[in-house]
Formats: sequence, C-alpha cells, structure tokens
Amino acid sequence: MPVATDNLPKTMTPPTSKPRAILPTAKLLQLLRIAALLLPAFGAGVCSAADRYLIDPEHTFSSFEYSHWGLSMQRSRFDTTSGSIEIDQASHGGSIDIEIDAASVSTGSDGFNQVMRSGDFFDAANYPKISFKSSSLHFEEQQLTQVEGELTIKGIAHPVTLEISNFNCRFMLIYGKQACGANGSAKILRSDYKLGRYVPFVSDAVTLHISVEAIKEY
Repeated sequence: MPVATDNLPKTMTPPTSKPRAILPTAKLLQLLRIAALLLPAFGAGVCSAADRYLIDPEHTFSSFEYSHWGLSMQRSRFDTTSGSIEIDQASHGGSIDIEIDAASVSTGSDGFNQVMRSGDFFDAANYPKISFKSSSLHFEEQQLTQVEGELTIKGIAHPVTLEISNFNCRFMLIYGKQACGANGSAKILRSDYKLGRYVPFVSDAVTLHISVEAIKEY
C-alpha cells in the first residue's frame, strides 16, 4: 500500500549567509604599500628631531646693567641680534646660538655710544660680534629653566649660565607659524673680557639680560 507523503514534515533548509567579501590581491597590496609609506611619518611624529626657530630681530634685544659710582644702576642695550634656537621639548634637548652686533650698542647718548664702541670697551671695529653658544639646556617638566653655554666678547670666551625667568611657545596667527619666547639673565665680570676700564668706580659686576622671540623655520 503506498504511503501518503503530503502530511510528512518537510526538511528545513537553513538560511543561506552571504559570502565574505575578500579584497582582491592587487587592492590588498596597494593598501599595504600605503601603510608602509605612512608608518615612517607617524614614527617621526613620535620621535621628532628638535624644531628649529630663527631669531625674530624685531622682538629680540640684549641689555646690560651696572652700578655707576654707586649712584645709580645704569642700563644700556644692543639693538641688533640674530641667531637660531633648536628645541626638542620631548627629550628636553636643543641648542641656542646667538650673535650680537657690538656696534649696535645703544646707551641713549651718541657720544657715549662712540666711547662704548672704541678700543676702551667693546672694540667693535676689531671684534664686531658678541656670541653665545649653548652647551646644555635644563628643563623642569616642559619649562626651560637654565641654559649653560659660552659667552665670547672681544675674542675671549668664558662659561656663562643664563637663568630663564619666562619661557613659552605657541602658534602665532600673525606669522602663521609656531613661535617661542623667553627672558634670561646672567652675571659676569667685565674685567674677564678686557672691559674693565674704571673698575672699581664703575662696577666690575654686570648683569646681562636678554629678551628673545624666535619663529619656527619650516
């Protein structure tokens, strides 16, 4: 006797899943090549070298302060300064290289300017440049606090430590670039540089001040 099959349960067919998309080999190789090109750039961002800044002469000047016969503290300045700064804040490293035009000394008196440029003092005709080259930079967290280096005046070099009282870096809209600025000071004896005329009536001890701003070089 034949068996009716109409009422028998039908076999359930599992839903079919869409096959996974597999990148063609050529496309995969192209993506790998792009990744290989990008990795060094990301690595450079993490382990960047020191950023280089050029001294902004319009916002940089050096001055010096001394006692005049015990009557008052006199201050004069240099109007022309150039140089470069390299800062790596991640590793707390860098360098500072500054040159000052000795003939740009400015006392507020044309006659006294000539005296200061003469052989009795800076001898600007024979030693036109005063220079400072750093040997080490000291940071506390992200703040530059000290710069050790060598100050050269009239061809005579001595170690000097600049105490940094202000340090800041920021993006400057007016330049469209990053900029850094600082104020520093150091004490020297002018007789160490053959500038000792009129000591002790005019103090041997001199305080140097520098206000510096520098713009990042791209």
